[in-house]
Amino acid sequence: MAIFDLEYKGENFSISYLQENIDREKTALFLHGWGSNKEIMHGIFKSTLPEYRHIYIDMPGFGASQNDSMVLTTQDYRAIVALFLEKHGVEPQIIAGHSFGGKVATLLNPPCLVLLSSAGILVPKPLSIRLKIALFKLLKPLGVQRIRKLFVADDAKEMNQVMYETFKNVVDEEFEENFKKYNGKALLFWGKEDTATPLWTGEKIEQLIANSKLYPLSGDHFFFANHGQFISETISNECKEING
Repeated sequence: MAIFDLEYKGENFSISYLQENIDREKTALFLHGWGSNKEIMHGIFKSTLPEYRHIYIDMPGFGASQNDSMVLTTQDYRAIVALFLEKHGVEPQIIAGHSFGGKVATLLNPPCLVLLSSAGILVPKPLSIRLKIALFKLLKPLGVQRIRKLFVADDAKEMNQVMYETFKNVVDEEFEENFKKYNGKALLFWGKEDTATPLWTGEKIEQLIANSKLYPLSGDHFFFANHGQFISETISNECKEING
């Protein structure tokens, strides 16, 4: 593991990252999902795609990359990752992103985009959640910090205030136009039993991205843990022409 310090909008960020196959000319970047970290992606894909240099990043606020100073948007995450790549002189041919990482990957606009149950299509909230939100707003005058843990999603409960505000920025973000604007080749891998980003959202993204192909696979939101070899072989075959 290595740490790289960079400055963005006057704030310092220490980015934790891992690399494999550092002598390769072509590069694949892997971006984790919300509440996750680089180790999950690394553990699954580190022994795959031997023809590529691998870079795994902890985005600010996750894993070993702390963030307690700046409320961020998805565009900020794109800019920070792009700055990291620029400082390293790297232009990835492939960027793979899981869930929230899929949105950041899309904004980075690589030649070959790999979406693993990406976020970005709004999923209607069940009635129980909508009632919870209404009750939270009603009790908000009592103090957000006092009641927050009673109402927020499980993947937001342990966040500091900066990351909680960041979470609110990105959680209900409509990303359809960004998917439409992407003009490279996109490979979409999805868990058939995913409830966080259901399969129908992957089908919708496939319709939005002109040059895309959807691969439904068994499993939930972290389905890729059991399909690393198939995913990597498909990437290698489908992106071969793009990457030379």
